[in-house]
Amino acid sequence: MTTEDDSSTSVQTSTTNLIFDETDILYEEDCLRNQYSVKAWLRYIDHIKEGPNEKINLVYERALRELPGSYKLWSNYLKLRRKQVRSKCIIDPIYEEVNNTFERSLVFMHKMPRIWLDYCQCLMDQCKITRTRRVFDRAIRALPITQHNRIWSLYIKFVTSYPEIPDTAMRVYKRYLKLQPECAEEYIDYLKEIGHLDECAKLYVDILNRDNFTSRQGKSNHQLWNELCELVSKNPTKIKSVQVEPILRQGILKYKDQVGQLWTSLADYYIRSGCFEKARDIFEEAVESVLTVRDFTQVFDAYAQSEEGLISALMNKSNEDDEEITEDDDLELELRLARLEYLMDRRPLMLNSVLLRQNPHNVNEWLKRIKLYGEQYDKIIQTFTKAVQTIDPKICTGKLQDLWIAFAQFYDKYQQPDEARYIYDKAIKVNFRNVDDLAAVWCAWCEMELEHEKPDEAIKLMERATILPRHKVDYYDTNEAVQLRLHKSLKLWSFYVDLEECYGTFQTCKSVYDRILDLRIATPQIIINYALYLEENKYYEDAFRVYEKGLALFKWPNVYDIWLTYLCKFVARYSDGSKLERARDLFEQCLEHCPAKFAKNLYLLYAKLEEQHGLDRRALKIYERATNAVEPKEKEEMFNIYIKRCGEMQGITATREIYEKAIESLEDERAVRDMCLRYADLERKLGEIDRGRAIYSHCSQMCDPRIHNDFWQTWKEFEIKHGNEDTMREMLRIKRSVQATYNVQVNYMAAQMMVASIGEDTSATQAN
Repeated sequence: MTTEDDSSTSVQTSTTNLIFDETDILYEEDCLRNQYSVKAWLRYIDHIKEGPNEKINLVYERALRELPGSYKLWSNYLKLRRKQVRSKCIIDPIYEEVNNTFERSLVFMHKMPRIWLDYCQCLMDQCKITRTRRVFDRAIRALPITQHNRIWSLYIKFVTSYPEIPDTAMRVYKRYLKLQPECAEEYIDYLKEIGHLDECAKLYVDILNRDNFTSRQGKSNHQLWNELCELVSKNPTKIKSVQVEPILRQGILKYKDQVGQLWTSLADYYIRSGCFEKARDIFEEAVESVLTVRDFTQVFDAYAQSEEGLISALMNKSNEDDEEITEDDDLELELRLARLEYLMDRRPLMLNSVLLRQNPHNVNEWLKRIKLYGEQYDKIIQTFTKAVQTIDPKICTGKLQDLWIAFAQFYDKYQQPDEARYIYDKAIKVNFRNVDDLAAVWCAWCEMELEHEKPDEAIKLMERATILPRHKVDYYDTNEAVQLRLHKSLKLWSFYVDLEECYGTFQTCKSVYDRILDLRIATPQIIINYALYLEENKYYEDAFRVYEKGLALFKWPNVYDIWLTYLCKFVARYSDGSKLERARDLFEQCLEHCPAKFAKNLYLLYAKLEEQHGLDRRALKIYERATNAVEPKEKEEMFNIYIKRCGEMQGITATREIYEKAIESLEDERAVRDMCLRYADLERKLGEIDRGRAIYSHCSQMCDPRIHNDFWQTWKEFEIKHGNEDTMREMLRIKRSVQATYNVQVNYMAAQMMVASIGEDTSATQAN
């Protein structure tokens, strides 16, 4: 007889003395008639649910004997049996009866995961570790794979709840990960908890090598790499199966935004392993290879901190030892201090190297590097050479010509002019981005020759630089080399001209200016400089011809300075008025197309010429033309000058027409009011009281009494002195009329603003 049969027999034996009452007879008869009906047995069980456990168990056993394949009966029976033993001690024999009942149920219910789970939970409650594990294994073998996940969750909970059996838990976890590989992070957490860090590192490597791995905890590959790095770097003695350095180097190549931390972790691994020299080599390699300032700062700070830590440890060791400090200990301490000092001294150069690795075509960083070397001659030469060999002129950042010039000036500083000339000769062959960059190199070369008191060599260099190419070249054609376009560089020609003026002859300097004009690259300032140079050398007519050439090259407004200088010099040259007609022609030619912005000074100069050497009538005519030609904001000043000059030449009575024209043509009300007041005061002085009153009346229409009270006060004083009661009454009537007009305008504007605000409020309400 089997254990299961023993369990059933024990139930029957324990219930032989049970007494059934009369109400049970109906249910007994129903079960006898319908012995294969689950409902009949459940009705019977429900009827006796308040009875003794033995009686209920007996009915369940009888029902299951007739219906062994009923999941509902088995499930209810097993729940009942577990409930019956809940308050018992786990070593009570009745627990074994329950276990036997589970075993009997599994003969028929072995495909039901709920039965397996309840059985396993029951065994877990009894702390039967080996038996529980075997039942879990049987469940996994019995159930289809689609239902394994229900078993594994409880299985994992079971094996991880016993720290005493870590090997068993690890084996179970490995089996589980074959079915659920995405749950690797749970296994990692468990391995960290039990201290199996070697296995943990292997699992980290495995999941990081999987391209399709997705973290269930929402971690990115970066975070997993960081966790792995922290794990291996802080526990070098516990991790043996994983090659730490290749893994971290692979991460350095793969994750560019974590380079600094990965390098630091690798060095930390060797520090914790006691390999301090290897850690130092790693730090040195890191600072020479990182590409960002952030990574460099992270690595350098860790490097310096490690050196300081070693020094502190050595000093503490010396202080703790009772023995005297030996000479070797002193030497080691001094060596480490020297290393730290050397490291801190190299920091600016290391940082500069990082920036140059980011952009090797950054001219400014190369120049900074040269400054950092101070007076180290060989290092500076090497840096200059490497810089000019590395930088691409077309994509460089900064001014490449400054680098070449600094290179040559460095040799010149150490009294090596021939080497400097060699560098300049190399520099002028570089295809710079802009023509002016190449011109700057030529100019710097010439300045060096001048410093060595060789002006002839400097002039020869300029002649060489300005040689015309064999074919015509467009200055703005970037497809052509800058050397072919150099002959049109204004910067170069300006330097050439200054050089000739200082060290050349009149003819050579004049020749250079003429070549500039022939190339049509002159500016108004160069035209003026050329003319002034000729004037200094008493070539006045040649100077005037240069002005004429300049006027032919440019248009307004660029010719303003040329015209102004030309006219001033011409008038000053013939200050006796001998060339008056020629001067008039020049002025008329100048003013023919002159914009209003530049007309004022030219008209004043023209009028002054006529006043000095011509006729007053022509001068006044020019002033009159000026009032129409200048800008509106300059008209008032021009009219004032016109009135003043006319009064001096023809008397104040002749200015009436000018006042009237000014009042009519001026656009600014303030200017018109001032002109009216002056005009009225003039008429008062001349005794023309009625004319003055008429002017006040005309001006009153633009004078709001609330704002321009000074005007009305002036008119009132005028009437008090020169008027009577009627004229005073008329003045007050006009004042009331003007005030009423302005009140209407103000009310109209206020009404318009109110309507506009009401319209905006209505639109906002509709929108809401």
